[in-house]
Amino acid sequence: MSDATLDASPRPRAAASDLYRAVWRWHFYAGLFVLPFLITLAVTGAGYLFRDEIDAIIHADIKRVEVAQTGTLSPEALVASAVTAVPGRAVKYTDPPTAAASAEVTVATDDGRRMAVYVNPYEGYVLGARPDRSTVMWTVRYLHSLRYFGPVARGVIEIVGGWTILLVATGIYLWWPRGQAGGVLSVRGDRRRRVFWRDTHAVTGIVVGGFIVFLAVTGMPWSQVWGGKVNEWANGHNFGYPSGVRVDVPMSDQRLTDTAQTSWSLEQARVPETPPPAQGAAPIGLNAAVAAFERLGLHPGFSVALPSSPTGVYSGSAYPDDLAQQRVVHLDQYSGRSLVDMSYADYGPMGRWLEFGINTHMGQQFGLANQILLLAVCGGIVLLAVSGGVMWWKRRPSRSMGVPPMPADRRVFRGLLAILAVGGVLFPLTGASLLVMLALDTAIRRLRGTASHAAA
Repeated sequence: MSDATLDASPRPRAAASDLYRAVWRWHFYAGLFVLPFLITLAVTGAGYLFRDEIDAIIHADIKRVEVAQTGTLSPEALVASAVTAVPGRAVKYTDPPTAAASAEVTVATDDGRRMAVYVNPYEGYVLGARPDRSTVMWTVRYLHSLRYFGPVARGVIEIVGGWTILLVATGIYLWWPRGQAGGVLSVRGDRRRRVFWRDTHAVTGIVVGGFIVFLAVTGMPWSQVWGGKVNEWANGHNFGYPSGVRVDVPMSDQRLTDTAQTSWSLEQARVPETPPPAQGAAPIGLNAAVAAFERLGLHPGFSVALPSSPTGVYSGSAYPDDLAQQRVVHLDQYSGRSLVDMSYADYGPMGRWLEFGINTHMGQQFGLANQILLLAVCGGIVLLAVSGGVMWWKRRPSRSMGVPPMPADRRVFRGLLAILAVGGVLFPLTGASLLVMLALDTAIRRLRGTASHAAA
């Protein structure tokens, strides 16, 4: 064996060690930033998976009714009862989704509030009223999306999503078997030992990592920059409706998301206007509009946004778990003619893919099996966060954050930073946060180097 061979043999090992340290260091930073958010998202997301079941239990007094042998009252009668109890202008009527469910009427009060009024559809009396979208599960949804924390929160969601993907990618590299038997698919030791928490973290991560990436990507549509741009791309420029869909009727400046709950793909869609009516023409009324929506086959439980002006329309929207049944129909308020009729099948390829991902993300697609699977994934995310925190606590040096050591050869960062740059281009806010983190890491290293030099 030559001297050259002897000299060269340690270099691959040194290079591998340097790369491992570099990946470990960025995995640490990603975890430091992301894990607190992931815990919040996992806990709130787990609850929201069963929103219908939980709301039906917690708010049973206003959402559930005894099924009567008599028929239900007309929608107009139910709206009149709601407005009598809560004075104001009715803006939306939601048909009972089942025979044992109440009807919901949204009322805009004179003092600027929006109230959800729940009415017994058989007897017409009001079961109760509360601020619109104030049920327990709406609160959980807003916590999940960080909506309570202002407009900056949508940007934070995008950053967290991008960093989460980085966390999973670096975690897979760190988990990759390198001749060891334990810590790959089995957990060594007991809870008193750091190796137990390391292996728990690694094994859990490899099991749920793919699901975490899926949830991160499918949660991106609600983000600030990425979500807005993709929404624009997916929908085209035809009044916010998907590309290729002709909208040949007059359009108002009102957005569909302002009048009713809608799919992500139609959030920016503009509501059409009713053409000028003939002299003396009268609106068809809510009863006729509901009957028209039923004839058109809208899924039970659809909502009807009521016209707010002489040129307004009746907007019926249904968003059940089945994507094929999700639909929005706008009716001329005088003739009852359908002006725009949009369903999942009308979305472009990008819109259909994104809506499928969103539907699966929310636990709607594939029924109970998906709910249970995502519940387990949420539990795995919490376990990842806890095990990572315990592992760090056990290994951290005294009076130090325990940041993994820098690689001996700093050039190893070049390839890693190139990969990070690609991710930054795909997710701009994430890229900007990566630059900030890199600058902070460089500044800290220089300060420590200066302090060490001064001490010497």
